[in-house]
Amino acid sequence: MSPTLIAALNQYMDGNGGDDGVLVTPIEGLFLMRSTCERLPYHVMYKPALCITVQGAKQVLFGDKLFDYGEMQALVVSMELPGVGRVTRASVREPYLGIVLQLDLGILREVIAQLSPPPKPNENARMGVFSMNVDGPLADCIGRMIQMLGRPQAAPILFPAIMREVSYWLLTGDSADEIRKLVSPNGRMQRIAEAIGLLRSDIARPVRIEQLASTVRMSPSSFYQHFKLLTSLTPIQYQKQLRLLEARRLMVEDGASVTGSAYRVGYESVSQFSREYARMFGTPPKRDIADLQAALA
Repeated sequence: MSPTLIAALNQYMDGNGGDDGVLVTPIEGLFLMRSTCERLPYHVMYKPALCITVQGAKQVLFGDKLFDYGEMQALVVSMELPGVGRVTRASVREPYLGIVLQLDLGILREVIAQLSPPPKPNENARMGVFSMNVDGPLADCIGRMIQMLGRPQAAPILFPAIMREVSYWLLTGDSADEIRKLVSPNGRMQRIAEAIGLLRSDIARPVRIEQLASTVRMSPSSFYQHFKLLTSLTPIQYQKQLRLLEARRLMVEDGASVTGSAYRVGYESVSQFSREYARMFGTPPKRDIADLQAALA
């Protein structure tokens, strides 16, 4: 645990509302989180990111895989994945404090191109999520990044350099083999990420394994196997969660109706949409949205 980092996080969050929840910072891709109590499970679409617990503990479920990470540990998410997060240790005296830093694949590619000797690609198959310790130079980079939030005029100038540092330590540290898969050209992870992008870009289109596999230059059997391995979901399960999360967003942020949201994300039956929505979020759409809006009021 870093007392300096904890103090900096609390000071910044106190000066920007001071409430529990997620705080969007002026730095694109950098988010802070604080919770003074353990939280019920909540669904979210994770982007490629370094999700760091500074104080307390958190748990995230991806498909059927559960990940726990505590103080000065990070969950590294390598691709866009639907997950269910829960704060498992927090109190008023010692609130949960977290940092989410979205990974910049462009900077990662620039840094890996300058490494000498060039790292050999590692295509050992495993899920696109793993946990790691945040210590040494990497922890120092994160601390300087948070300190920089108190100097808004410095952020646009210094942040890109700190992101290059973060990328370097990730690409040369103990988990380097896994980080390198994010930017390995034509690697399996990149191909599955490409398929996920196709699913998101045309969310209402039914999943056709053969077509997706052909588009990302894989055989149907290999595509299905690696999609399930990397995401812990089948393509159909992934699309269902993607659709339901997008429908929820449409209702909360855009004020869309249950029927309109269902049709926009590809459902042909509103009753089926409502059943699957209640199964995923624990309550029917209208009640869930009313509860969420009340909580945000």
